[in-house]
Amino acid sequence: MSTEEKINRLDEMTAAARQGGGPASVEKQHGSGKLTARERLDSLFDKGSFIETDSFVETRSTDFGMDKKKFPGDGVVTGYGTVDGRAVYASAQDFTVIGGSLGEMHAAKICKVMDMAMKTGVPFISLNDSGGARIQEGIDALSGYGNIFYRNTLASGVIPQISVIMGPCAGGAVYSPAITDFTFMVSGTSFMCLTGPDVVKAVTGENVTAEQLGGAEVHNSKSGVAHFMYDRDEDCIISLKKLLSFLPDNNLSEPAHLDVTEEELNRICPELDTIVPDLANRPYDVRDVIRCVVDNNDFMEIQEHFARNIVIGLCRINGRTAGIIANQPNVMAGALDYNSSDKAARFIRFCDSFNIPLISFTDTSGFLPGTDQEYNGVIRHGAKLLYAFAEATVPKINIIMRKAYGGAYIAMNSRHLGADMVFAWPTAEIAVMGPEGAANIIFRKEIASSDDPVSERNKKIGEYRDKFSNPYVAAARGYVDDVIIPSSTRLRIASALEMLSGKREKRPARKHGNIPL
Repeated sequence: MSTEEKINRLDEMTAAARQGGGPASVEKQHGSGKLTARERLDSLFDKGSFIETDSFVETRSTDFGMDKKKFPGDGVVTGYGTVDGRAVYASAQDFTVIGGSLGEMHAAKICKVMDMAMKTGVPFISLNDSGGARIQEGIDALSGYGNIFYRNTLASGVIPQISVIMGPCAGGAVYSPAITDFTFMVSGTSFMCLTGPDVVKAVTGENVTAEQLGGAEVHNSKSGVAHFMYDRDEDCIISLKKLLSFLPDNNLSEPAHLDVTEEELNRICPELDTIVPDLANRPYDVRDVIRCVVDNNDFMEIQEHFARNIVIGLCRINGRTAGIIANQPNVMAGALDYNSSDKAARFIRFCDSFNIPLISFTDTSGFLPGTDQEYNGVIRHGAKLLYAFAEATVPKINIIMRKAYGGAYIAMNSRHLGADMVFAWPTAEIAVMGPEGAANIIFRKEIASSDDPVSERNKKIGEYRDKFSNPYVAAARGYVDDVIIPSSTRLRIASALEMLSGKREKRPARKHGNIPL
């Protein structure tokens, strides 16, 4: 065979590999509202930058005839390229090829690009669209999943890992996204579940659809498994690229520093001076505070629909990436519970892994009481939040806006857990508990013996509020570094971050801590 003939053969094999499952399968994929694997990669990567690897990998022989159904690429497209000029490795399961099912060689391709992402210190993105383990390959398919999970774990805290669920993701396949840092889902076309509706019905007798069991809405608002939800593949990828823009390449690098205008650099926020209502039981939306403080009002909220009593997300302050953790007075009066504690703790640990400073906005009445909370382990979950803040060594800044009571005051990035700078607004109330509850305990006898218990109680509540429900007692002890005018918050945060940019903090040598999981 001549060189020309060999080149022609290569062209033919390459074209066949790019066909995936063929025109009929591609049309079916489009008919279900989904892009193909290669279309997704084309949308993600800079034009012409994606280099495919292992396109000629095929399934090895099995006892169930899979050797007669070999497809180039084995149902997954892998490779590398640039996203907005930054190197990224990726895998994209191809549902048009044997349902994107995972077998030995399919998994080996994914593992290879994960290894390369680790070696080169760049993010890894997994686009999931698979019918699950390839049953015909038996234990080899299970081995493939295990190899992927192992690499997910080794890469955790070393390079950013992002999973995008763009179709089915069931059984063992769900654990890779669960280990990665962020998970995106597409509404109506993606779902995640350990066991499908048929198995659920057979075992429990429960009738449930795939969407009800593990659709995007379920995992974004109820389980907290997913972090983002969008209506179309295209929208999902646009948001994915935005998330990447906030992140560093690896744990030894810093996020990109963007230029800001002189006007933005020195911006103050007059509206913050009136945002906290005069009545302590009146709510407000903490996201209005956040957007006012961050660069260009641009705040990328994470897990927006889950545990809404706390708000987390990424932003920039004077061009530098920062992570935000904020109590939400609009929901449950900003009280902490077991879900919000988990949500915040995992985000704090992500930011600390990747050199992203932490900024907290505190307005919480405490940990939510009740049997439901206690039975679901609010103590254990709340301890995760305490642990995460105490463990973090990145710059940590806390703004106490209003209520900071009891254990929740400590848990929300207090000086006692290692906050570098703590600022309080004049509206801050820092105490063991709220004035009403404190007055009932401290002045119980006086109230009970009074001729007018109601008036006496109101009087004692006022006394307690005037004496303790303010930031000045904490400031007198040095637990608050400064009481600031709210409108100056952005400038004070920016100044503190600049001052803390060279922070170095050593901890005792150990293999790892034992976070109360």
